[in-house]
Amino acid sequence: MPISRTDNEVNTRVPRSSPYWYAAAAPAVELPAGQVLVADEVRLPDGRVIACPAAPMVAGAIGAAGHPVVTGPVRLLTEAADSGFDAAVARTPVSAYASGEAPDAQSPGGVAVMVAAPDTWLRPAVGAVVDSWARVMRPRTVLLASPRSFCAGVERAIDVVEALLEQHAPGGRRVFVRKQIVHNTRVIAGLAERGAVFVEELDEIPAGSLVVFSAHGVSPQVRAEAERRNLQVVDATCPLVTKVHAEARRFAERGNSIVLIGHAGHEEVEGTYGEAPDATVVVGGPQDIDGLDPPDPSKITYLTQTTLAVDETRATIAALKKRFPEARGPGSEDICYATTNRQHAVGAITEQADLVLVLGSANSSNSVRLVELARTAGTPAHLIEDPSHIRPDWLRDVATVGLSAGASAPHALVQETLSALGGLGPLTVRERVTTTEDTYFAPPAAVRKNR
Repeated sequence: MPISRTDNEVNTRVPRSSPYWYAAAAPAVELPAGQVLVADEVRLPDGRVIACPAAPMVAGAIGAAGHPVVTGPVRLLTEAADSGFDAAVARTPVSAYASGEAPDAQSPGGVAVMVAAPDTWLRPAVGAVVDSWARVMRPRTVLLASPRSFCAGVERAIDVVEALLEQHAPGGRRVFVRKQIVHNTRVIAGLAERGAVFVEELDEIPAGSLVVFSAHGVSPQVRAEAERRNLQVVDATCPLVTKVHAEARRFAERGNSIVLIGHAGHEEVEGTYGEAPDATVVVGGPQDIDGLDPPDPSKITYLTQTTLAVDETRATIAALKKRFPEARGPGSEDICYATTNRQHAVGAITEQADLVLVLGSANSSNSVRLVELARTAGTPAHLIEDPSHIRPDWLRDVATVGLSAGASAPHALVQETLSALGGLGPLTVRERVTTTEDTYFAPPAAVRKNR
């Protein structure tokens, strides 16, 4: 299909009223047979290059539809050529890039979404995907929750593994990590690429090796097993989790029954439970309180997982005190400052947002709680690993997006998401700061002394 260029537009014979059109195109790099190519940049016949920051979102939607997909540069051709490719194209009137400010309204128009497919039978499917994105292109506002992303405990844990890799990997010594150091897929993949070896249990580690305990903590039984295997342990447990462990030991020594509020099976809960298993029972919510039968109702202490939803935890504590009026908690709350701060920050943007997106992995308790908080307030919300998980139907009729990230999600993911959303039209980013965090946890002595 011949195309021609006029001013800043690339046109075909398809009417410009269409949400997308087809153009003759070719991949700028070799493409495997059967692959759908989503343009991360479009190279125009006159030599101009237009970035397509929405590419991760578009590629994610195509992959979710079952089509093999890659991203890369695409060349538009000046006339129909036997390239074997058709490209479905959607144009936004302003090439917008998320930079924290509204884009310049005088900036030239550009291609926002381009998808090239080598097989004729794919053309309708590819066109439908591009159409779905073309129909949600519009100016938007992002309300950016703050605080967000890494907390001090997560940063400390990651720093520990990175420092050990710097110290030992060059000499060929492997750095093992029991469980995920923090609950985030991007972080784990990055550390694994640098040489960290993640295992589920200690019996997967050769005797005498170096092992890091994750930020979520471990039980005394795990520590004893590490000693039996003569493992060199570096403990990256968050100090706020260590505090809860100490409370469990102290109250158990006093003869108290411990009600541990948390999610059964979570690593943090397993570690805390292991400090006093004979004196501890785990409850997930108010519905579990009626089943409790402590030996002495006057000696009950409740502790909590550090990453719970504040309001839901208060409801569980209220139910516990209603049944056992003498139940007491520790001297200070166990839910950590970072969890509380991120929940307050999401609460501050939820009412004004049409949609809330939370960056984080599915096994990140604090990230999941942020999504639940927004939904409870009546705002649609989704947990996403990265921009590739955003779907166009979420953005239909959405003018304002609330964006946050769980305490284990990297800051870079926030910028990637802003950039991707900016590929759909002018983006205005407004940060809502509810508090400022300056907490710092020093690394373990084993890391400090080798630096």
